[in-house]
Amino acid sequence: MADLTTKIGDLTLKNPVMTASGTFGYGTEYADFFDIAQLGGIVVKGTTVELREGNDYPRMAETPAGMLNAVGLQNKGVDHFIREIYPAIRGIDTHFIVNVNGSTIDTYIECAEKIADLEFIPGIELNISCPNVKEGGMLFGVCASSAAEVVREVRKVYPKTLIVKLSPNVTDIAEIAIAVESEGADSVSLINTLLGMAIDIERRKPVLSTVTGGLSGPCVKPVALRMVWQTAHAVKIPVIGMGGICSWQNAVEFLLAGATAIQVGTYNFIDPTVSLKIIDGINAYCDKNGFRSVNELLECRV
Repeated sequence: MADLTTKIGDLTLKNPVMTASGTFGYGTEYADFFDIAQLGGIVVKGTTVELREGNDYPRMAETPAGMLNAVGLQNKGVDHFIREIYPAIRGIDTHFIVNVNGSTIDTYIECAEKIADLEFIPGIELNISCPNVKEGGMLFGVCASSAAEVVREVRKVYPKTLIVKLSPNVTDIAEIAIAVESEGADSVSLINTLLGMAIDIERRKPVLSTVTGGLSGPCVKPVALRMVWQTAHAVKIPVIGMGGICSWQNAVEFLLAGATAIQVGTYNFIDPTVSLKIIDGINAYCDKNGFRSVNELLECRV
């Protein structure tokens, strides 16, 4: 079997397969299906300083080869995470990364500071790319200067591995990646959802209460793959690829495009064990092609 360990900042992952925020809860929800400690990492659901009820219903819609969501970062707040969730996950032998969100730079900072105090949370994923909230979110991620500013301020207070999640809803994603790298990001993850919408032709109204929402699933993979490739050629920090991954073949594509690790998102809803199948598939691919480690595979990037 190949050595699948890979590094993101100061983190050594046992394999390059992680789960994406918003699709895997806090990890414990999937523990009945398989041993989640086998994963390289788990990015927990979006966390904010304050309790958020999320957007009004309906806030999810099925689309061809994908889904739209406008959940709106529903969560009980960072203090609830520290008090109720952290004790339940701290003993699980994989890396838990908290997806940190805010509506202002100050709230990003406050949330990151509180997470920094948790010994067994080795990193955060700073989400400057959420298209489903009225304030903040994608506002920071669509402009290089604002993306750089929020990363710069969070970097001042957060000493551990800092991953920045990028929005695909931009003209030049490489420009954004370079900007956050220059302000101290240890890694970038991409892509978040594409902005989309659906219309109910019988009601002659938008399906989602928010009109637009985030599109994810297999339909976004070609766009995600292209953006990962562009970004990997533009920055020196590790890139974490995601967007429509539903098989080990998809994952290998992202690794060849320049990703150091990948995240599985929407397909968790279809097959809760897909991440394990992807780990096994990457291993078999490495064995078949004579790669002794995943790092040798990464050297074949296109």
